[in-house]
Amino acid sequence: MIILRRPQTDPYFNMATEEYLLKSKEDDYCMLWQNNPSVIVGKHQNTLAEINFYYLKKNNIPVVRRISGGGTVYHDKGNINFTFIRKGEKGKLVDFRMFIDPMIESLKDLGVDARFEGKNNIRIGNLKISGNSEHVYKNKVLHHGTLLYSSDLNRLGNSIKRNSGSFKDKAVQSIRTEVANISSFLDEKIPVEEFKEKLLERIALRMETTQDAILSKSDIEAIEELVKTKYKTWQWNFGYSPEYIFTNSSLYQNNRIDITMNVKNGKIVQAFFEFSGKDVKFDHFIQEILSGRYHAYPEIEKILEKYRDELNNWHLKPDIMLQLLF
Repeated sequence: MIILRRPQTDPYFNMATEEYLLKSKEDDYCMLWQNNPSVIVGKHQNTLAEINFYYLKKNNIPVVRRISGGGTVYHDKGNINFTFIRKGEKGKLVDFRMFIDPMIESLKDLGVDARFEGKNNIRIGNLKISGNSEHVYKNKVLHHGTLLYSSDLNRLGNSIKRNSGSFKDKAVQSIRTEVANISSFLDEKIPVEEFKEKLLERIALRMETTQDAILSKSDIEAIEELVKTKYKTWQWNFGYSPEYIFTNSSLYQNNRIDITMNVKNGKIVQAFFEFSGKDVKFDHFIQEILSGRYHAYPEIEKILEKYRDELNNWHLKPDIMLQLLF
């Protein structure tokens, strides 16, 4: 198993790296790495249902979908991500304990009283410090997990807390639980980079690693192409979400506005609006301008701005509509 050094902290690049190594290389890998502030959603999740959209937009925090299942997580440089890519026997590739147990033992070496819980979590006491997920490709498995070391837990909570509207879908939903930073439990507080190196040393002994390596120029070029064609696209990060029905309501100038939208493959199939005091023409107008559009903020913002005058005729501003739609 090769230890692959990954100094890159761009979340798009790092998520693409895992898919590239899994599908394009024959070697087994062990990696510890970090991301800039970002929210990472599971492959089978409804992105908009998992995030605080306007908080992320205001704070320029990107959302990236990964190829493994499971729930939504927040990354920043205070969080250490660990990844193992390994060949194995088909039908026996999914084995969370194979990778989590060495991680727990390595943490214990560093004075962290970690324990395994459930299917894929690591906890200290009743507090979660790590979630894990896997993805199988042919005769290989990708296992990755988080390790909260000194993350901004306030920002974490705000980023993945849905605060308006509701979704009806068959997507995988995140299970919210109380989390904590590993550094809070250490007698000696050390920087995250130092802790990461100490942890890697211990993992290397347990996982029979053979050598250190870095990504080659050709590797980086291939990964950057995958970033461009997949990981930075709205279609992957948002449009890939399962079909859903979105509902929301609000009071505006003492009038109640209710919205229901059916969204499939990222597109608004139907849009129903009820605006108290307005006639049926308003509902028809909204259906006409939104149906067939992607449920994507830039596109909807542009459409509503285009019809600003018509909305003004109903005494409704585009920004009020946007607040309802996301």
